[in-house]
Amino acid sequence: MSYQVLARKWRPRKFAEMVGQEHVLRALINALDNDRLHHAYLFTGTRGVGKTTVARIFAKSLNCENGVSAEPCGECSTCMEIDEGRFVDLIEVDAASRTKVEDTRELLDNVQYAPTRGRYKVYLVDEVHMLSAHSFNALLKTLEEPPPHVKFLLATTDPQKLPATVLSRCLQFNLKRMPLPLIAGHLETLLKAESIEFEDAALRLLARAADGSMRDALSLLDQSIAFGGGVVNEAEVRTMLGSIEQGHVVELLRALAATDAPALMQVVEQVSQQSPDYQGLLAELLSSLQQIAIAQAVPEAVDENLDQREALLELATQIAAEDVQLYYQIGLIGRRDLPLSPDQRGGLEMILLRMLAFRPAAVRVDETGTHPQAVTSTKRRADVQPVDARPAAPKEVATTTTAAARDDWSSLVECMQLKGVVRELAMNCAIQKRDDAHWSVSLDSSHQQLLSKERQQRLQEALCNCLQKSVKLDIELAGVDDTTPARRQQLEAATRQAAAVDTIEADTNVKAIQKAFDATLHPDSIRPLDS
Repeated sequence: MSYQVLARKWRPRKFAEMVGQEHVLRALINALDNDRLHHAYLFTGTRGVGKTTVARIFAKSLNCENGVSAEPCGECSTCMEIDEGRFVDLIEVDAASRTKVEDTRELLDNVQYAPTRGRYKVYLVDEVHMLSAHSFNALLKTLEEPPPHVKFLLATTDPQKLPATVLSRCLQFNLKRMPLPLIAGHLETLLKAESIEFEDAALRLLARAADGSMRDALSLLDQSIAFGGGVVNEAEVRTMLGSIEQGHVVELLRALAATDAPALMQVVEQVSQQSPDYQGLLAELLSSLQQIAIAQAVPEAVDENLDQREALLELATQIAAEDVQLYYQIGLIGRRDLPLSPDQRGGLEMILLRMLAFRPAAVRVDETGTHPQAVTSTKRRADVQPVDARPAAPKEVATTTTAAARDDWSSLVECMQLKGVVRELAMNCAIQKRDDAHWSVSLDSSHQQLLSKERQQRLQEALCNCLQKSVKLDIELAGVDDTTPARRQQLEAATRQAAAVDTIEADTNVKAIQKAFDATLHPDSIRPLDS
């Protein structure tokens, strides 16, 4: 028996086998079960989301020998003939190849005749927007008042091209693009049924490349099975798709975080050895920047299954939020302009260098050392040097700090000189109890996503180095504690903000301006001088 492609082999034959599109299926199932059938249905949506599949199942439900039902038996001769595409009363028309008015009139000449075998004569017109204006005019009257034994099922990827007179005569259902997790989950189900080995990361790559189309995903899956010799793994799928390893994208982001132009060029040189798709590389970079922005705003919303998740969470603490937005906007515009560049690699390099060139000239680090804040400057970048808010202290000062830190966790955090996510973890902890060999600290439960075995181990090692002795560190989740360094900073910032607002509101000049111009003072626009 000849091989049958997955898109045809696994094509749904019942509504229950459909993946997604619940909003459409619910309406159709209720209409069938309650005998509230319209004479014309229009299914719209991008390619490969199930328009003709839904139409064929609907036609089967109308003509099943066991009666009109949302669950056709699939075993009677009518159901089997519809599945095989040879049912005489299901007339499928490809409007893209039959656009002339003569074709439409020939089709409509047979509408008046009763169905040969089925309960209804069903006209399934695919890509109906391709019909000519005269063809639509010929179709209108029949579409509005067809014989009771006729049903029209229309499908199109471009409903805007349909005349309003046609749209008004149909029940319209818009099939949505398939979300990435849904596509990946369906591919996993099929591969398990086919007993084919696979890697989850490979399925996510295929789902992303499918761009919302389940049919495209199945076609790519067929191609990847052939490419991998019966196995679907990440490395070979990346090679097949021309995708870039996520590690290279992370290296680019680290170079951007460090404002290291030579490192950027070095990573691009490494990537260029693989003959990459530079458009795809830029898309991966934008996707990672989006995840970093989410990690900065809502850390718990970051996908647990995300590739390089830990690296992106760490980068979220190293790149200022405003820089992430700037890089994303420059990359988005650059992706549009990349095809216009004389050389794709050169275009990508210019986009990356533009991200550094348009970055604020000077950077001031706040007290936590984790979120740099941009400082505007009118000087040239070459004339301005970044300000180090925490200069290296002499050794004797460090020794004094270490001694004081035994009683003050905030001082101890500064003594440990932590960076990245581990510093965020320490900043949200408070000492509970301690002795010579055992320290116990509590972590604010609202920041439990910061805790992992690796970070706890790194924090323990830093504590031992700072105390210059070996101790065991335990971290327990607890309620909000105002004694954590992070909470103290928030309270101090709130106090400074309130003082700044009071000062401005009490200022006689401000009051005079308000009185003269009937102005309103917005407290949210006031910032302390040290913020």
